[in-house]
Amino acid sequence: MNTSDPIFLTAEIREIERLVTAQPDAPCLMEKAGQAAAEIARDKLLTHDNSTILILAGPGNNGGDAFVAARYLKQWGHHITVVFIGDQQRLPVDAKNALQQWLAVNGDISTGWPDSQNWDLVIDGLFGIGLNPARPLQGPYLEWVNAVNAMDTPVLALDIPSGLGSDNGNIYGAAIHATITVTFIGLKPGLLTLFGLEHCGDIHLCNLNLNTLDLLPAHTWQLNASLAKTLLPLPRQANSHKGTYGSVGVLGGSTGMVGAALLAGRAALNLGAGRVYLGLIARDAPVVDLSQPELMLRSPHELFKLKPINCLVTGPGLGTESETHTWLEYSLNTQHPLVLDADALNHLAVHTRLANKLRQRQEAVILTPHPAEAARLLKTDVSAVQNDRLGAAQRIAEDFNCHVVLKGAGSICALPDGTHYINTSGNPGLSSAGTGDVLCGIIGALISQGLGPKEALLLGVHLHGAAADNLLQQHHGPLGMTASEIITAARSLLNQWIY
Repeated sequence: MNTSDPIFLTAEIREIERLVTAQPDAPCLMEKAGQAAAEIARDKLLTHDNSTILILAGPGNNGGDAFVAARYLKQWGHHITVVFIGDQQRLPVDAKNALQQWLAVNGDISTGWPDSQNWDLVIDGLFGIGLNPARPLQGPYLEWVNAVNAMDTPVLALDIPSGLGSDNGNIYGAAIHATITVTFIGLKPGLLTLFGLEHCGDIHLCNLNLNTLDLLPAHTWQLNASLAKTLLPLPRQANSHKGTYGSVGVLGGSTGMVGAALLAGRAALNLGAGRVYLGLIARDAPVVDLSQPELMLRSPHELFKLKPINCLVTGPGLGTESETHTWLEYSLNTQHPLVLDADALNHLAVHTRLANKLRQRQEAVILTPHPAEAARLLKTDVSAVQNDRLGAAQRIAEDFNCHVVLKGAGSICALPDGTHYINTSGNPGLSSAGTGDVLCGIIGALISQGLGPKEALLLGVHLHGAAADNLLQQHHGPLGMTASEIITAARSLLNQWIY
């Protein structure tokens, strides 16, 4: 059973709203949303009675939520200034009613930016989930967002920070930097990926007492700690041996890039694989890893003669020389699960025959591209990938019939069946060389211990980010975090979770 929260695209949220409002005696979702926002403002952001609150109301339903929140906060004794420059007659019906109820309690409307004063709180109710590339922030709304961002004042965003793309986390002109975002009905992808992580602050989900999954099935889910902990390997039995926990092969390590393969191998060994073999391509490759002598270093030819290998990781330090795509082809011909990363992906992007061989493969394959590698696989550019991270990951999964993680802020895991997961762990400390190699090794280790490809991918991605989060706390920031540290932190964390 899935233990994470569902995530909905804008069109799906609109459909849920339509289904609710079509019911007899349908609740007023706007009233519930505005009250929930006011309660969060009172309980989480206001430190005293008689606070001064600036509320920015937009020309749609997000503005209606803001009018409702204003009414409650005024009734609780706070001093409210509402700024609204839209056409009252063109407001949606519920938003128009919310405005009239605000005016009925002697609420005022300001049609211009108020005189400068020390606000205790700003509430952003300008635009919710409706903005898109064809409708960016502009005019006074753009000016207001920039003005709010220049303040040293707590900000509560309603549903999603204004200017942030609900489906993709992109910024349309500018976007509010929120202290807290209270989001309604369900989570949205833009809150959890790309620029959403920098703009949303703490996210509070108010489902407005709706059982969304009874109304509409979800295809996208949060990859959080509670879900990850349902995927763990079983505790180890006393009566076991190295063969019980499988063997991982790592193919890569061309000249000048041997370290990438060593990192993947060390990660696989430290995360529980019984044996790890490295097939190093470099002619002057080492014969022993003095820092991790338990690794068994071989030539690529020797690696492919070994049996059994429970998972093969191909790509770390593979290189793009003409001979290396032959090693990728050998990998694709094997009968065990594959994890493909780095230059293995770059070869697939340019060699159609190899890409077709991958599509025809029966055994599971996991692809781990960063945005540039994803763009090459999709024959597009990085901006197109980042503009639709969810869609890009899904297209790769469907095209190659693979499990995919599109790495980045809010990594996207996409499965061939159309299901997505957005990871909630990780931080900028992962923006350093070798961390992707470590992720591959972690996933390979989990597969060698008996996890299926889906479970290994999801657990590996979240564990990798959670290890970086632990290091962030230990070192008081992300600066200087290294891939080798991630291995040790992930090992410690996995043991904590299992035992």
